[in-house]
Amino acid sequence: MPEYDRSEERTGFQESRDYDERYDIQADFVMVYGLHNLRERIAHWKKHGYKIHLMTGISWGNYKDYLYGKYDGRDHHDEGQMTADGKEKNHGPDVPYMVPSVSFAGYMAKKLKTAIDAGVEAIHLEEPEFWVETGYSDAFKREWEIYFKEPWQDPQATCEGQYKASKLKQYLYTRTLDRLCAELKEYSLIKYGRIIRFYVPTHSLINYSQWKIVSPESALLDLPAIDGYIAQIWTGTSRVLNNYRGICKERTFETAFLEYGIMQQLVSGTDRKMWFLHDPIEDNPHHTWKDYRYNYYKTVVASLFHPEISSYEVSPWPARVFTGKYPNEAGTDKEEMPEEYKTNLLTVMHALRDMKTDDVEWLTDTKEIGVVLSDTCMFQRFYPKGDTRHEESLTSVWDHFFGLAMPLLKSGLCVRPVQLENINRYPDYISNHKKLVLSYEFMKPENPGINNAVAQWVRNGGCLIYVGNGEDSFHKIPHWWNSRTANYDNPAEHLFESLGLSRKLKEGIYDCGCGTLTYICRSPREIALKPELCDEYLNVIKNVFANMDSSADFSPHMALRRGKYVVAASFDEQKCDLPMTLHGDFIDLFDDKLAVCHSPVISQGEERVFIDLKHADNTLSSDILAVSGRISMLKQTQRSFSCIITGPANMKGCMRVKTKRPPKQITAKTSNKETEIVWEYDNKSETTYIEFPSSVKGVSIKAVF
Repeated sequence: MPEYDRSEERTGFQESRDYDERYDIQADFVMVYGLHNLRERIAHWKKHGYKIHLMTGISWGNYKDYLYGKYDGRDHHDEGQMTADGKEKNHGPDVPYMVPSVSFAGYMAKKLKTAIDAGVEAIHLEEPEFWVETGYSDAFKREWEIYFKEPWQDPQATCEGQYKASKLKQYLYTRTLDRLCAELKEYSLIKYGRIIRFYVPTHSLINYSQWKIVSPESALLDLPAIDGYIAQIWTGTSRVLNNYRGICKERTFETAFLEYGIMQQLVSGTDRKMWFLHDPIEDNPHHTWKDYRYNYYKTVVASLFHPEISSYEVSPWPARVFTGKYPNEAGTDKEEMPEEYKTNLLTVMHALRDMKTDDVEWLTDTKEIGVVLSDTCMFQRFYPKGDTRHEESLTSVWDHFFGLAMPLLKSGLCVRPVQLENINRYPDYISNHKKLVLSYEFMKPENPGINNAVAQWVRNGGCLIYVGNGEDSFHKIPHWWNSRTANYDNPAEHLFESLGLSRKLKEGIYDCGCGTLTYICRSPREIALKPELCDEYLNVIKNVFANMDSSADFSPHMALRRGKYVVAASFDEQKCDLPMTLHGDFIDLFDDKLAVCHSPVISQGEERVFIDLKHADNTLSSDILAVSGRISMLKQTQRSFSCIITGPANMKGCMRVKTKRPPKQITAKTSNKETEIVWEYDNKSETTYIEFPSSVKGVSIKAVF
């Protein structure tokens, strides 16, 4: 593992507290959170080598000076998001989610200029969130009249009102981010002659649709002043319940796989930056360390199946991870993080800095398929009383999307969520896809050009599987497919006609130019709830693959190689004749002592990351395969290696090194004093495992062969 310069910003974390050696996890950059004591915190983190970013909430925060009129003499509580019963939607006590007015944007610009003055290199405006259940404040009603040029409608009274309210909510935060980023970039250039970068940390479109929140999502792609994003995906988002074959439960790995997939679409084909987030715990403080660790590994593996991304936020709030206490297994008391988890956690975090490579290949016969998602999923997450889907829309169980995606993923298909709006943004966006699954039963195309582009893709050889029965109530909202000269009952009818077919299509397979349309006249929700319909759906998909690829063998196993790392997963809830075996010698990255494994077996329901010893560097006498700290001053010869490893205080450090010969001697020093060290050579794998006390001052390790 080579040294990495912090300027690459491959890994980072957010922290509201001041520097502390107990959670100095040696990432590349820190996002100091909030505007309190800003200069002091920046100075302390910078002193310890960190690149300095700022993160603050754009939809909520400690903005009481604005709310109570200290900012401009006017009380702004009318700008809090409000539910139908007249209550503010709060993130915390007296911290409402905001309706982002022009006035609020001006206030935020003034606040953020102080961060630029303090010298931050980048600003992250996190979680632009507008709750579906809100839309009743005076500020929102004013914005409605300005945007739609008509009186406000109750968002919960009709599907039309809900759709329009959600569209406005997305616009308001898009407008605010556009204004803020552009104004502050100009301010930084005029005053300091330097470019300041802006990023938006945001949950995935999948999670926001589950939790019934509206956010800009793909609309951010239309804002030139935004430089990238953080995909805020972690155990808390990915363990949300979903239905598969009628069983409702947590499926953390599968959900995370899909969440990271749709977030990757925000940077696909662009020059924007994306960091994938993992959290070693989560916001819910009532789980055990065993539970946190189990689910953390699942999110890490899920993210690594998307090799287009190789930068990570390795922890939000490391102070709460490394100094917090959580329930023990007996539920009788709280305990700090187990030492072995702490060491392995740091090892995984530093391995994440090493993931950038073009050397990527599937080790399994894994087939890919796209499932289309639109921002308008967020617009349809509330159905009015009396509608058949009203009760369903009150929960976070989102059956329509998972009905399409989960059976495919569970069968071992690499499901790639595809952003519907990007089909219009980028002419060749779907040209690399061969098969797409689409339904307008839980989302809508915002213009007919999307259907025309999809139809052309099919005629050019694409295979489209359309799933829907036309029963969604949102088909009846006034929109392009049923206004002016158009008289379609739903946008799918326009799609079918664009393919040269009848708008009133019967279920079946249709040739369209060089491609095909496969039409399944079912609600996607039924596929999630009924095992027999799930089987029917999979059989149709298998026939599609058989007709296009002459192969319809699906296996519930996935293994992907990224350089020396192998990411593997075996899906449960599936019939499986044989477990997955990786042939060769590997290092288990999730093992406390980085154990050597010969031909490891991955059982169903397991996800693992290994280091493939075939891909170790054998040109020198040593190659550091994994380490729990930051490497510096690395020197390697045919007879020795030495380096300095820096990590948090009060923990055990470890590393495993490929060594052609058994070491004659290994020594470790901290502050020029000998320190205890434990090491063991494994003759078969030609690797050496080393343990040492971690230190923020650095541990100098030298091995002689």
